[in-house]
Amino acid sequence: MWFIYFGVNFHTLLTNSLIMCNLTFVIYGKSHHKLSICGLLLFLFFIMPLHVVYGQYTNKAGTDSDTPLHLLKPEYAVPYGIPEKQQIIGSLERVYQYLNKSTPAELINAENGKSILDLNKISEKDQIKFKQGDFRLISYEWGVTYAGMLLASEVTGDQRFKKYTEERFQLIADLYPFVKNFAKGNPELMQPLRSVIQPHALDDAGAMCAAMIKAKHHGFSGELDELISNYMNYISTKQYRLSDGTLARNRPMKNSLWLDDLFMSVPALAHMGNYSGEQKYFDDAVKQVLQFSERMFNSNKNLFMHAWIEGMDEHPEFYWGRANGWAVMTMVELLEVLPKNHKGRTAILELLRNHIQGLASYQSPSGFWHQLIDKNDSYLETSATAIFTFAIARSINRGYIDAKAYGPVVCLAWNAISTAINDKGQIEGTCVGTGMGFDPAFYYHRPVNVYAAHGYGPVLLAGAEMISLLEKNYPKMNDSAIMFYTHPITTDAPIFTEK
Repeated sequence: MWFIYFGVNFHTLLTNSLIMCNLTFVIYGKSHHKLSICGLLLFLFFIMPLHVVYGQYTNKAGTDSDTPLHLLKPEYAVPYGIPEKQQIIGSLERVYQYLNKSTPAELINAENGKSILDLNKISEKDQIKFKQGDFRLISYEWGVTYAGMLLASEVTGDQRFKKYTEERFQLIADLYPFVKNFAKGNPELMQPLRSVIQPHALDDAGAMCAAMIKAKHHGFSGELDELISNYMNYISTKQYRLSDGTLARNRPMKNSLWLDDLFMSVPALAHMGNYSGEQKYFDDAVKQVLQFSERMFNSNKNLFMHAWIEGMDEHPEFYWGRANGWAVMTMVELLEVLPKNHKGRTAILELLRNHIQGLASYQSPSGFWHQLIDKNDSYLETSATAIFTFAIARSINRGYIDAKAYGPVVCLAWNAISTAINDKGQIEGTCVGTGMGFDPAFYYHRPVNVYAAHGYGPVLLAGAEMISLLEKNYPKMNDSAIMFYTHPITTDAPIFTEK
């Protein structure tokens, strides 16, 4: 390989360097300038590219005749290998510890800052709010976090994760009847449950609703049914739709489809179908996925565009990472509860497999995915990587896709994610909230921040699902590569033949 690169590129590199040297001679007119700049250019255009391409060359003692050079450990950008269960649990606990401290389940009087311990003593004249933390207790991002805590508890057996969700849902459930009554006479009243009582967008409703239904399935005894019904009424009857029933917005333009809205609606619809037993919720959920995909799925790349506007002659296709994450997780969530005999199940499963195939083909060597999935010069982004990891690992665990093909993908991805969890338990490298755009600069330059709430739930979900993956499958290193087998491998040999 090295000699091929040298032979093919030497002439071009040297020619370009000499041309540049001649140009500098004309500019500077002095031979010593010409020689020094020529040397620098030769380094930049020839030696430096070789170093970048062949940075894995190892100057170890030994020769090919007495040393297994192929077993030398490369210097990977992130840890390479099969993740360890305890390492994953440690990462999840670090995130839990941070969030439990930084998002208190506490109500205060906004005027004097005192904690409110008895809800019966509050009145509609009181200015009440949740005690400020690093993140809001009610948001679509935190709906994902609540679900992530529940799954982490289920997989690890650690009830602290579940308690996190239940304490905050209990506070919301206890406060709901008081604030609902106050809001009847004063709908503009500023109070902490405004988006629960009066949802104004799918962002307000879907993820929180789905998390509440999951909490009920996990044994939560608090009164959430009225809240769930209110959320579902908004999604099913009040959210704006296109003429064919596709959920849409009139922002930033009339009749806009946001790929994100699949996740802000479909999992809630699907879980409500399972919770209530009503077929209409399953039917609407399937319809949304299929009608969004008809407009927004590129079958050549096997990726979804982020935005689609009815009436546009052309649709700029920007394959934003996190939106594709919401889409793939939507399908996984839907298949989790969709009846096996539902007429739309086969189409959803086929779409999921195609999407995962497309996503896997764009994974970077570091394990992360890019902010714009198909643009390698856009930055590496954590929340999308975590969502993909959860969805692909769950798809393996449910038998939708082959562990041999995709197990190494999520091992590589989790190892990358683990490097984004800092010592405080904060998630680094997460893109902040993002609308839709029609130019690359919009996506390339979105800020990242540890207080972007979108990363926390996906990391909890990804870690929990990876633990299940490791427990249900048989990964093993073979000839320095991650392999997944259908049975236990007992040998410790670095290279072995499967029997």
